[in-house]
Amino acid sequence: MRAFSWVFLILALWGAVHPMAWFVTWFSENGWQLGPMIDAWYVNSATTGLVWDLTISAIALTVWVIFEAIRKRFWIGLVAIPATFCIGVSCGLPLFLFLHLRCLSR
Repeated sequence: MRAFSWVFLILALWGAVHPMAWFVTWFSENGWQLGPMIDAWYVNSATTGLVWDLTISAIALTVWVIFEAIRKRFWIGLVAIPATFCIGVSCGLPLFLFLHLRCLSR
């Protein structure tokens, strides 16, 4: 089980680096202001749907992380919350799963 948890760490790193490369590219082409990027998220129905899908997923993950932190005193798992909202669900979810599996295997 412990070796399997490393798969989630690799996914967390990928989920941090790969989307960030796209964000940096967008910012370098359009300026380093957050407002225009947020406007771009709502440019059509497809992007708006994706934004809401990820927002709801981030909220669900946050509720789960907080629940696990309180129920199991799994405080280190709380680092997944800023990872989720500062980087994305693609980083926060696998990071939490990595930490959770590492805790379970002890």
